[in-house]
Amino acid sequence: MQVLVRDNNVDQALRVLKKKLQREGVFREMKTRRAFEKPSEKRAREKAEAVRRARKAARKLAQREGIIAGGRKR
Repeated sequence: MQVLVRDNNVDQALRVLKKKLQREGVFREMKTRRAFEKPSEKRAREKAEAVRRARKAARKLAQREGIIAGGRKR
């Protein structure tokens, strides 16, 4: 992963790097690898994540089709 530093602005480059790492899921993976996770716990977590993703996808589809009120207003 590469981040360019413009005009010696290291703070901005760090912010960009952290955003990229967050988007890639590096921080989440580091957190899960801190301690051993039992296989049964891993299965339960992955199943819960799949349910969460499916619900989110269904909610977005319903919003697009106008079945439920959609999104935030800015």
